[in-house]
Amino acid sequence: MTHKGTIKLETERLILRRFAPDDAEAMFRNWASDPEVTKYLMWPTHSDVSVSKEVIDSWLPLYESLNNYSWAIVLKELGEPIGSIAAVRQADEIKMVHIGYCIGQKWWNCGYTSETLAELVRFFFEDVRVNRIESCHDHRNPHSGKVMAKCGLKYEGTMRQNDTNNQGICDSSWYAMLAEDYFKSK
Repeated sequence: MTHKGTIKLETERLILRRFAPDDAEAMFRNWASDPEVTKYLMWPTHSDVSVSKEVIDSWLPLYESLNNYSWAIVLKELGEPIGSIAAVRQADEIKMVHIGYCIGQKWWNCGYTSETLAELVRFFFEDVRVNRIESCHDHRNPHSGKVMAKCGLKYEGTMRQNDTNNQGICDSSWYAMLAEDYFKSK
């Protein structure tokens, strides 16, 4: 893998960029304070904008590392973040990144999450040269799996009671794509 860090990426409707200190209000308002958004996530709903500020402040120093990948999803027409996407786990020895994402409820079913994940699939295979991109979701949240499938990740199976989130212990459905499959499809 050739680590690039969290560089600015752009799609037709979105800018993917590093979080900035002044993103806390948008983060809190647009997704982190909504229990429907955080229902199947591993971090609790933010109770106050100060929690969002603390989270962002903890992320900022991590951008100094080239193997840190954490983007704010900015809707161009709005000019502020509407969600986040990151490589939440990595394994350099197998050239793998595990992607996690969330987006504000107001922007569900608009194709923004798929547009974002598709750009990261391209970035990680073409620029970082990973061999495997994987992601998983609580099986009770099939919409997340649809995003993964739409972006070319293949369903690999559901592991029973192997994870936890805000709903407690849960089954998780796993999806992945290999570099060889990505480049064959181009």
